[in-house]
Amino acid sequence: MHPDDPSDQQLTDARPTDRPGDAASTERTIGRHRVPEPTRRGSRALLGSTPLRVALATGVTCCLGVAAFATTRGEPDRPAPQPIAEALAERATVADERASRSLDRDTALAPVSPSAKPTPTRTPSVVRKAPKKPAKPRRPRPVAGLTQAQMDNAKVIVDVGLQLKMPRRALVVALSTAMQESNLYNLASDVLPESAQYPNQGSGSDHDSVGLFQQRPSSGWGTVADLMRPAYAARVFYLALAEIPGWQDMSITAAAQAVQISAFPDAYAQHEERATIVAEALA
Repeated sequence: MHPDDPSDQQLTDARPTDRPGDAASTERTIGRHRVPEPTRRGSRALLGSTPLRVALATGVTCCLGVAAFATTRGEPDRPAPQPIAEALAERATVADERASRSLDRDTALAPVSPSAKPTPTRTPSVVRKAPKKPAKPRRPRPVAGLTQAQMDNAKVIVDVGLQLKMPRRALVVALSTAMQESNLYNLASDVLPESAQYPNQGSGSDHDSVGLFQQRPSSGWGTVADLMRPAYAARVFYLALAEIPGWQDMSITAAAQAVQISAFPDAYAQHEERATIVAEALA
């Protein structure tokens, strides 16, 4: 290369070749300094200029704008792009709604705390039947020509004797005595008006004698109120009979007379047969 040749000519001649094996063309030195790589002509040289880059970017932007405008005009039904601020506000509102719905759902599904009292479950109530009242004892069927009232009084006399564990003969003695004294009716006394205040089945006039056995309060058998109760009258009769020595070996008349001390001692014997039938029916 001649020293008088232009610089462009020098740069052109100095451009290395594309052969990778040419090590001398890849790196050259002038003295102690490295030779800078020469500027290449063509597209790279043109892009290296800043004003050219700005112009090229401006042109591309304009082309994109024209394409977007053409596309927008070609689709008249497509909504206009939403401003960024409005889009962000709408997204925030949707997020809040989702969060609130999630909170409600979490609250509804939240487990009950241990301190909360569980709702007691209702169990079917057991219907308890009231205890049945003891059945009333059936009234005994009358026998030996007795009325129902007479048979009821005879049952009271027999029941009391059984409670005291008296033998069958004592029952016959007691029934025979009541048949003679009151005809098995609970009688008041015309002499004692007080006796009429208690349940009775008629009245008699033999002094102050009252009740089934016509026992006298004045003789120490008991009060008028006591003697007007058939069960009490029968009880005191049995207790007095038990105190008679050897009453079991006596006749019905003798045993009854030993208790009653009646003015007609032989009158009790006539009732022995009926009293035996009644005792057998009730005991």
